[in-house]
Amino acid sequence: MIANIPWEELTEKVAAGQSLDEVEATQMAIWMADDNGNFDGKKNFLRALNQKGESVEEVYAFAKTFRNLARRVPALMNPPVAIDIVGTGGDKSGTFNISSATSLIVAAAGVNVMKHGNRSITSESGSADFLSGVGVPLEAPDGKLTDSFEKNHYCFFYAPNFHPTYKAFMPVRKALAAEGHKTVFNILGPLIHPANPPMYLLGVFAEKWVDLLAAVLERLGVKRGLVCHCALPEGGGLDELATAGKNRVHGVGELAEVNGVWLPGDFGLAESPRTDLLGGDPEENRILFGDFLNGAAPQGLQDTIVLNAGAALWVAGKVPSVREGILLAGDLLGDGTVRRFIQKLREFYQQP
Repeated sequence: MIANIPWEELTEKVAAGQSLDEVEATQMAIWMADDNGNFDGKKNFLRALNQKGESVEEVYAFAKTFRNLARRVPALMNPPVAIDIVGTGGDKSGTFNISSATSLIVAAAGVNVMKHGNRSITSESGSADFLSGVGVPLEAPDGKLTDSFEKNHYCFFYAPNFHPTYKAFMPVRKALAAEGHKTVFNILGPLIHPANPPMYLLGVFAEKWVDLLAAVLERLGVKRGLVCHCALPEGGGLDELATAGKNRVHGVGELAEVNGVWLPGDFGLAESPRTDLLGGDPEENRILFGDFLNGAAPQGLQDTIVLNAGAALWVAGKVPSVREGILLAGDLLGDGTVRRFIQKLREFYQQP
């Protein structure tokens, strides 16, 4: 059911500080996805929505709409067990590709991973840039994605290949970003996975989004999930778990009772400086990842990736606790399992 209310009227409602209900927000999401050429109207609506502050109902309606508009791979839809390990981006921290590295460790443990991501937008190296450097092609055909998921427990959904409707409002989003405005689309990417995996480890760029996006994932039917944000002692924060600060976490589905703050010491890890987590361009991150696999990366980065892997393994039900997940991740790195998995994945994609 879609409301039939003029977009001008709904924009005025939002500008007056009133939230849209699900039907109204769905109408506006469909209107945003329509290549109707209404640049100024879309820009005014997105600015007003951001200034008011997006509600759970509005974000859910946008997420549900753009999930439904995504291109599908039928063989990969709604898997009973699979996790996406993803961040919203937008924290402007310049950190290494922590979630992407984590996803490879988790898949090496035999857990189904469906990574969804894009090239860099707000950093030097996005997940697509990093994984392409590792040997995962961005333009793999659907059959190859399906084979990789079945044989390697891993596939990467390159966002531009699955969300053609984004072209309708990208100029508007870029114009608002140039003016210093974020929009609902800064948080929407992780919520619109084209395969609907039932498990999530989701990092957000600001603490205010932790509870809200946990509620949205709940509405989307996520079975087990964890939303997190690391608040840094010097100010600012990261869109992932990290040993560089206090981690605000909120569980989803079977983990809904998890709601609080995790410290590195809770898991036997030392607090680290933010500088330990810094990355660079794709080539620099490829070299740094090699150091990580050899145990030669900065200690804070080593511990942060293992912390995320431990949490993801726990969310996915592979281990009964985060601590045991951390131990398993360490073992997989130490005995070369992760390195062998990455080589296997690279060779798989090199095959015709």
